[in-house]
Amino acid sequence: MDLYNATVPVFDRVLANMQTWIATARDHAKTKGFDESVYLTLRLAPDMLPLPRQIQIASDSAKGAIARLSGQEVPSWADTETTLDELLARLQKTRDFVTAAKPDQINGSETREVSVPRRDKEPLTFKGEDFLRFFATPNLYFHATTLYALLRHAGVPLGKMDFLGR
Repeated sequence: MDLYNATVPVFDRVLANMQTWIATARDHAKTKGFDESVYLTLRLAPDMLPLPRQIQIASDSAKGAIARLSGQEVPSWADTETTLDELLARLQKTRDFVTAAKPDQINGSETREVSVPRRDKEPLTFKGEDFLRFFATPNLYFHATTLYALLRHAGVPLGKMDFLGR
């Protein structure tokens, strides 16, 4: 398995698609004449995290995966975004980090031990390939899908090809 090609281009595409969804939401709010900040409070259920956290966690998932697989320290970014523009910038910063990785930094990490810290619990430990297939990629898609669902539920005109990317 070529871990570089299974991470960098895939993650970059998901993050770019997320940027498109947020820009579409911003345009939708403008067209309909309401304050785009309404989107920032969206959540699918009372016990779920709101829209900004979905983006921040997707960002953390992508940058964390790239850092862990390439043997780098995971960059720590404050979760302080309070506008759609700030969330778009967060996604771009993540894309810049992801696409800066080189194939020789990631390929060969299939058997590298990857540890993911958790609050008040033992860290999760994987081999690199399993980390990518069973944790990092599903986690990124979970939060991207939740963002997409929040925006669709709010009436943003998105379709399947917007999710998949054109």
